[in-house]
Amino acid sequence: MTFLRLRLLLFAGMAWAVSVGAETPLVEARSVLQTWVETRQSIAKTRSDWQSDKEMLEQTIQLFERELKGVEEQMSKLGTNSTQVEKERVQAETSLAASNQSLDQAKQFATDFEGKIIKLVPQLPAPLQEILKPMLARMPTNAASTKTLTTDRIQVLVLISNELDKFNNAVTIFNEKRKNVKGEEVAVETVYIGLGAAYFVNDAGDFAGMGAPGQNGWEWSTKPELATPVREVVRIYRNEHPARFVSLPVNIK
Repeated sequence: MTFLRLRLLLFAGMAWAVSVGAETPLVEARSVLQTWVETRQSIAKTRSDWQSDKEMLEQTIQLFERELKGVEEQMSKLGTNSTQVEKERVQAETSLAASNQSLDQAKQFATDFEGKIIKLVPQLPAPLQEILKPMLARMPTNAASTKTLTTDRIQVLVLISNELDKFNNAVTIFNEKRKNVKGEEVAVETVYIGLGAAYFVNDAGDFAGMGAPGQNGWEWSTKPELATPVREVVRIYRNEHPARFVSLPVNIK
């Protein structure tokens, strides 16, 4: 629009100069000079306007270029993120599948171990069964339909295993009652040598015997001749006598 205005002014100036050709040279010179000055002013203003417009246009171009670059970077990140998300999704699915497989194996392990514990309990010494009662109560009655977490089931099995191991690797004495030949219950002290053998004797020393695990629980037999050595073991256990070797019979089945 600025250049069009400039052309119109030049055209008007030349037309005016032709129309006043009959005037005196002085007047004509003044008119031409005035037209020339106005034209120069218009050209200068046009240049100034164009320079201003040019600077504004350059700034706008730079702004658009920065915005375009930012959009390209965002798109690049989006593509990278999408790839990373897909990679993480695949890894998560693989990890989940492995975890589910491990969980199934753990459930099966817990179920098998619980079954073995249930069969083993009747063959354990009565004192140990009492120790295990709280833990056995935490075992599910039906492994297939239980809502108990597998981790909790395994924790219980670990506790039971620890108690079994502790009992089996120690010599322990418990106060119990045994029936004598007359069927009377007699208070005795029973020395358990792990889970494999046990010996009992009463305070009077006239009732003694031994026991061992059987198919339906522990089996006990009366052996009066064991009274003296069993009482000696009890005294050594209580630090009433110095430690020494004591011979006792063992039933091997």
